[in-house]
Amino acid sequence: MKLPRARTAKRRRLMILLLAGLGLGTAAALTLTAFDDHLVFFHTPSDIAAHKVPVDRQMRIGGLVEEGSVERVSGSATIRFRVTDLEHAIPVTYEGVLPDLFREGQGVVANGKLGADGTFRANEVLAKHDENYMPAEVAEALKRAGRWQEGAAKPK
Repeated sequence: MKLPRARTAKRRRLMILLLAGLGLGTAAALTLTAFDDHLVFFHTPSDIAAHKVPVDRQMRIGGLVEEGSVERVSGSATIRFRVTDLEHAIPVTYEGVLPDLFREGQGVVANGKLGADGTFRANEVLAKHDENYMPAEVAEALKRAGRWQEGAAKPK
């Protein structure tokens, strides 16, 4: 008579173990899904030109504000400019107030989405904070492109 009890206890432990594993797997899947929805990837204009980035997904682009590209749309708070890694340039539109330190030829990181037309629609623009600073992502991208000038700026 003891044998049937042992099977029942064994099955109960196995069911508890399976349910715990299923719960843990579900929790891990939900956590990874939440992370995927909130990850913001950094891309350079060269990445975008090579079509390595998804359209209409939140991301960051970085590079230098191209000389002579800043254009303010009269009658609105819209600003258009181009971000370059000195190899490719991407048009950016931004509606709002730019940081005080934003200017042509300086490092910039923009958060937003790439439109189907190839224009990056920024919802936030970050500029460098002194003459010796360049966002680390921008400095690394310029180094990979072979365009980094040592001593021009120090990545932080």
